This record gives sequence, C-alpha cells and structure tokens, in this order.
Amino acid sequence: MRLESFGITDVGMKRSLNEDAYYRSDEIGLYLVADGMGGHAAGEVASARAIEAIVDFVHRHIADDTLTWPFSYDRTLSVYANALLCGIRLANQQLCTLQQATPELGGMGTTIAALRITGHEAVIAHVGDSRVYRFREGSLTLLTSDHSWVNEQVQKKLISIEDARNHRYRNVITRALGNRFDVEIDMSTLVAEPRDVFLLATDGLTGPVEDKTIAEAIRNRTTLRDCANHLVSLANMAGGPDNITVVLVECHPDD
Repeated sequence: MRLESFGITDVGMKRSLNEDAYYRSDEIGLYLVADGMGGHAAGEVASARAIEAIVDFVHRHIADDTLTWPFSYDRTLSVYANALLCGIRLANQQLCTLQQATPELGGMGTTIAALRITGHEAVIAHVGDSRVYRFREGSLTLLTSDHSWVNEQVQKKLISIEDARNHRYRNVITRALGNRFDVEIDMSTLVAEPRDVFLLATDGLTGPVEDKTIAEAIRNRTTLRDCANHLVSLANMAGGPDNITVVLVECHPDD
C-alpha cells in the first residue's frame, strides 16, 4: 500500500507552552504522538526526547537488521513490532535516567501513541491517554484504551462515559513514559486495508471533541491537511483547554 499522512500540533486556547510532539514518515510507515507533562518546560523535553529515541532506534534497525536487541525479543510479535517496542522501552529508560542525572527535570513524563505500518501489518503501541483510531467504511473505532484514572473507573462501571468526560480527575493518567523503568506498554497488531484512515491524537483533541464529531470530520474530509486543521479548530472552538496534536494516515491501494 501507499501511505499518505499529515500532522499538526497547536498550543490550544489555555496554555502558553506546547508540550506535545509528533513524528510522521510515510517512507518507513512510522507515526508517533506524545503529550509531555512536568513543570518548567520538562514536559516539552520529555515528549521531544521520547520521539527522538524511538525514531532513532527504528532507523538504526532499518539500516542494520543484525543490530543487537537492547531488550528481550518478543516472539509473539513481528520484527517490525519488536523494533517499535524496543524503541519505546529505550525512550522510557532514557527519560528515567535523565531525571536521575538532572534533578530539575524530576517528575517529567510523556504519553506515547505509536503506529507502524509495514505492508498490511499495522502495529499499535501506547502508554498513557493519547489515542489511536481507525476509520474504515464510515465507522470510527478506538484502537487503544486510556491509561487514566477515569477510564479505569469506567471499565469497572463505577462511573459512566458521560461522567468521565467532565470528571475533575479526567486528566490524571496512571501510566506514562519516564515514571518508572518497568513501565508496561500496550501492543496490538491488526490488518491495514486500502482506504483505511488512522488517527493519532493527544487528549487536547479527544477530551473536548466527541468521537462522533471526529468521525464526521474524517468522513467529510477533502484532504488530510484540511481535515486535521478542522479537527484542531473543533478542539479550540470547544475551549481548547490543552495542547492539540493530530496525525492522520491514509492507506491507498498500490499504484
């Protein structure tokens, strides 16, 4: 398949600093979004460093497939998925080590949502509450489950999805890169099909904008650029309470 993508990040209406970061490469089929956290610009450092570490390892593995794996190899996953998983583990390790060496960065961390498409294999990896969706045949499907306090309460049926959207603890995440050396990374693999559209986004979009509105925007898209800009506008019109990052990826049939 041929891949086409567009990415955008926006500071939103309430923040003075953008602590989100993203990466996209149609050439290697790698797409990432990260939402940093921590005072004194530490969140900005965390999101940028995490993406740099992941991209660096994936590129090194592409250049040298005999590269020694820095972590144990998961035989239930493809080699492409393992490279992504190792990149995220390295990013987490580097953030934890950086905090030990630089006290002023203590407490920083970042979410990560990752997509790697190779052939028809789509690998999803995430930590935190940044999300990955797939739009197929008119329907939007959430492919990740937020590592957040409110989502855990929803899963336990202690609060409703509607209550979770406006809950006072909706921004409390339970898992992030940089918080602990042994962070758990959720991984999944699915088949990508021509005309699929994948969306990676931070909670600056998915918090204020409902999934049905996001689905409508993708359904009515003219170009990925226009669609991404429209999604950012929707988040800002809803108050823009946080930084907003959107990466859209469309799968096209082979030419």
